[in-house]
Amino acid sequence: MVKLNNNVDKVLCFITKKYYKSTEVTPVALIRPGILELVKKKYPTITNEDYVSKDALVEFRKEYTGIVLEKGKGELTKLDKEVIKSMAHHETLSKNINSQYNQERTFGEKLSDKIAQFGGSWNFIIIFFCILFFWILINSVYILTKPFDPYPFILMNLILSCLAAIQAPIIMMSQNRKESKDRLRAENDYKVNLKAELEIRMLHEKIDNLLHQQWQRLLEIQELQLDLMEDKKKGK
Repeated sequence: MVKLNNNVDKVLCFITKKYYKSTEVTPVALIRPGILELVKKKYPTITNEDYVSKDALVEFRKEYTGIVLEKGKGELTKLDKEVIKSMAHHETLSKNINSQYNQERTFGEKLSDKIAQFGGSWNFIIIFFCILFFWILINSVYILTKPFDPYPFILMNLILSCLAAIQAPIIMMSQNRKESKDRLRAENDYKVNLKAELEIRMLHEKIDNLLHQQWQRLLEIQELQLDLMEDKKKGK
């Protein structure tokens, strides 16, 4: 560690051979065992007294996460690679799919959603039956000598057929959008769950490593105590 003219401590990164602030580096002794194994394979001369910058650890963290996933799943998918990238850069994966998807809608998609929403409501059913009732009533009154759509209401049947022919594809367009939204939501849930699972797994590994180090220190302390006791016995 060196100190520059501005009294800021700078630490040399073993990998990049550049100086960084003490908050931008990680001691080799604190690197996870799995990642440290990859670092030592590429840099065999590195020791526990050296330091590695956080930027340099990103690629090793991505490689290690990929190895862990490949062992459990086999070939990595595009979603798996996105999870690996987010873990390496400490990015957040959870997103509000509804707001994001709604902002990307075109005018036609918004219109189809509105029509489908109105067509599947009680308002549409009530208005539709009211129109049919008055249509039939007006054309059935005997006072009218020349009704515009006499029985059997051929014009009304034609309009209903056209309405059904147009309404069906519009509703299908809206349903396709909902299926696409559900697919994006499922993919986002998968990535979040996978990242959480990997983070928990690596956290367990880190805790096990800390416990192992503490156990080794306790054994060293115990050996020192035994040596001191033997020295005292010999002194007597």
